[in-house]
Amino acid sequence: MDNKLRLTPESLTSKCNIDDFQFNTTADLEALRGIIGQDRAVEALAFGLRMQKKGYNIYIAGLSGTGRSSYANSITEKLAEEMPIPDDWVYVYNFKNPDKPKALNMEAGLAMQFKKDIESAIEKLREEIPTLFQGTDYETQKNEIFMKYQQKNQHIVNQLNEKAREHGFLFKESEQGLVTVPLLEGRPMKQEEYSNLSEDEIQKLRDKSNQLNMETLEIFNQLKGLEEEMRIHLKKLDEKVGYGVINYFIKKLVQRYGHRDKIVEYINQLEHDIVDNISKFNKDDSGENPQKLLMLQMKNDESFFNRYKVNLFINNSELKHAPIINETNPTFTNILGAVEYRNEMGALKTDFTQIKPGALHTANGGFLILNIREVLLQPLAWDSLKRALKTGEINIESLNKTMGYIVTSSLKPEAIPLNLKVILIGDAYVYRMLYEMDEDFRKLFKIMADFDVEMVKDKENIFRMAMFIAKHCQKENMRHFDKAAVARIMEYSSRIADHQEKLSSRFNQIVEVLYEADQWANIQNNDYVTKKDVEKAIQQKIYRNSKYEEKLNEMFKEGSLLIDVSGKKIGQINGLAVMGTGEHSFGKPSRITVSTYRGKPGIINIEREVKKSGSIHDKGVLILSGYLGSKFAQEKPMSLSVSVSFEQNYSLIDGDSASSTELYAILSSIAEVPLRQDLAVTGSVNQKGEIQPIGGVNEKIEGFYDVCKIKGLTGTQGVIIPKQNVKNLMLKEEVIDAVKNNTFHIYAIGHVDEGIEILTGIAAGEKNQEGIYPVGSINYLVVKKLNKVSEEEDKDS
Repeated sequence: MDNKLRLTPESLTSKCNIDDFQFNTTADLEALRGIIGQDRAVEALAFGLRMQKKGYNIYIAGLSGTGRSSYANSITEKLAEEMPIPDDWVYVYNFKNPDKPKALNMEAGLAMQFKKDIESAIEKLREEIPTLFQGTDYETQKNEIFMKYQQKNQHIVNQLNEKAREHGFLFKESEQGLVTVPLLEGRPMKQEEYSNLSEDEIQKLRDKSNQLNMETLEIFNQLKGLEEEMRIHLKKLDEKVGYGVINYFIKKLVQRYGHRDKIVEYINQLEHDIVDNISKFNKDDSGENPQKLLMLQMKNDESFFNRYKVNLFINNSELKHAPIINETNPTFTNILGAVEYRNEMGALKTDFTQIKPGALHTANGGFLILNIREVLLQPLAWDSLKRALKTGEINIESLNKTMGYIVTSSLKPEAIPLNLKVILIGDAYVYRMLYEMDEDFRKLFKIMADFDVEMVKDKENIFRMAMFIAKHCQKENMRHFDKAAVARIMEYSSRIADHQEKLSSRFNQIVEVLYEADQWANIQNNDYVTKKDVEKAIQQKIYRNSKYEEKLNEMFKEGSLLIDVSGKKIGQINGLAVMGTGEHSFGKPSRITVSTYRGKPGIINIEREVKKSGSIHDKGVLILSGYLGSKFAQEKPMSLSVSVSFEQNYSLIDGDSASSTELYAILSSIAEVPLRQDLAVTGSVNQKGEIQPIGGVNEKIEGFYDVCKIKGLTGTQGVIIPKQNVKNLMLKEEVIDAVKNNTFHIYAIGHVDEGIEILTGIAAGEKNQEGIYPVGSINYLVVKKLNKVSEEEDKDS
C-alpha cells in the first residue's frame, strides 16, 4: 500500500512551461490594462458605478493587496472622463438672514470670475461714491434741504416761544437741545436772581414749567418729526446721487450672470443693501480727528464690508473631468466641511467667509473613495456620511455644536445638493457586520464588489500576469524580466495561492518580489531580471523573516526540543503545525503522546484541561470520541481513559488538523502496536474516519523535512497528508529533489485505515460477515484490548 499512496515528484508542484510563452522578455509585451482574475468584482463595480438610482453606492470587499484600491481608481478615471465637470459653488452673505449664508452654483471656472467681479465692483464703489458726495451739485442740494429744515425749525421754535411767554418762559438752545428759561420783567432771569427766589416762588415756576411742557408736547413732536423728515430727505438724496453709479455696476453683473436666477436674486439684494447703506461708502472726514477716522474706517472694512465678499467654496476650474477624491483621513470635518472660527478679543466669532469644504463637496458630481475602517474609527464620521447620502444634500454642521460645546456665534450655511458615488473599501468581515447591524448601510450600499484572493491558472491569466509584470517594469523604470524569470514568478504566485491550478490575486506580494528581483539584477549588473534573480529575491525575503524558524531548528538539533525521526514507539507520533512571524509562515513538528489506562471512560485532552486548547481543537478531540464510539463501542461501552498531550507545547493550540494524528496515537496505545517515528502526519478526521483537508500543507511538509535533514535523512522519512491537499502542493525544489532521490516520501490518504497501515505496517481490518475483524489487524487488537479491560471491570464490580 505504501507505493500505491506515495506521491510522485511531478505531483508535488506545478511547473510553468516557458515553451508556451510567445515572448523572450516582458519588453516584448504591452502593459496590462485593467485587472486580472476579478471578473465577478469588475462586473459588479461597473454596474454599480453606472447605476444612477439612489442607494447604489458601492462596497469593495477583499483582502489588502488584491488590487481593489488601484482598480477602483482606474475604473472611476475612465468613467469620470465621460462625465461633465460639476458646477462651482460659492457662499455669499444672506442680507435677509445673516446667520444662514446662501450657496450659489455656476458653471465650472465661473466662480473665480464671479468673486473677482463682485469684490472689484465693491472696491470701485468705495472709491467713486465718496467722490460723488464731494461734488458741488450734491452740496447745493444738501444745503437746500438744511435751509428748508432750518426755516421750518425756526418757525416751530417761534411758536414755542409764543406759548412760553404766556407762561413767563423762553426756550433757549443748549447742548441738551431746547430748554426753558424763566423771564423776569420780559428778560431771561439770571442765575443770581433765580437763587434769591423763595421755595414757594421756585415751586410756582416748576408748576408753570410742567404746564408749559404739557401744552407744548405736540409742538415738540412736530419738531422731532421735522428732524426725521430731514434725515429721510438726506438719505433719499444720498440714494439718488449714488444710485446712478451703483446701478451701472449692477447692470454689468446682471448682464454677465443673468442666466442664473439665484445669482440675479443675490445681485438685486446686493444692490438694495448698498443703497440702504450708502452712507458707509461715504468717507466724510470733515472736522474729525484723522487718527480716529482711520481706526473707524479699519473697523468698517473688517466688519461691515465683509458682507460683500464672496467665499470661493468649490473651484473646479482646473478639473479635466468629474472629480475623484481619495480621502485618506475621513474625519467628521474632512468629510462634511466645517465652519471655522477666529478669536476676537477672547471670543470665538465667524462669518460666511470661514465656511470650508469637505470631501463630499470636492467630490460632488464625481466619486468619493473611502476606507471603511478609517471612517468607522472617526467619531461621527460614519453617521454624517450616511445622513448626507440619505438626504441627498450636504449640511455643514459645527462639530462644537454637534458635540454640545458652546461657542459665541454660529452659522447654518445653506445645504448643497449631493450627487456622487461613494466607494467604500474594506474586507468581507466589516461588510457582514455592517449589513447585519446597520439598516442604513443596506439601503445606501446596495452593490458589493467582492475581490477574490486567487484566480484560475490558465494560459490567458498567465499571459495577463506577464503583462502585469511588463506594466510595472515600464511604470517603475525597472529591468524587464526574461521568460524564465516570469515562469518563476508564476510558480511563486501559485505557492502564495496554495494551489497548483491557481494564481494569487494578492498583487502586492508579487510586486514586492518584482522590486527586489530587479534590485538583485542591478547588483549583478544584469541586463534583464533572470530566474536566478527572482529565486534570490524569494529566498532573501524568507531569510529576513526566518529567525524564529532557525532558532527552533537549532533547538531540535541540540535536543532541547524532543523528537524522533527514526524507529517505532507505541502511543507516540509526530504531528505538524504552522507557525508564523508576520510575512513568513513555517511548519513545526510536534511530538504527540497518548496514554490509555483503566479509569473513567473518555478522552482527556490535557491541553484543554490546562486551557491551552482552542474551541476548534476541542471539537476535533470530541470527534475522535464519536469515531471510537461508533467503531468500537456498539456492543459494550469503552472502559478506557485516554490522555492526549502535545509535548513541550506552552502556547495555545487551535485547529483540528492534528485530529487524525491523535487518533493514530490512540489506536496505537490501545492496540499496543508501535508507530513509525520517521513519519509525520497532518489531516483532520470526521466521525466516519474520513481524512479531511487542512491548511498550510506546504509549510508543514517542509518543516518536517528540515528537521529530518538536521537529524539525518534515512531514506524512509516522510509525511502523510490528506489526498485532497495534493492540489495544494507547491513545494520547494530541495524537497522535490529528495522525493526524486527516494530520501523523502509523501503519502496522500483518504481514510484513517490507510494511514494506520502506513504507520504500523499492519492493515486496519474490515469486519467479516460475522462482524469480526481479521485476526492480527489493528481493529482486531483494539477490540481485543477493550474487551479485556471490560471483562476486568466486570470482575472488579
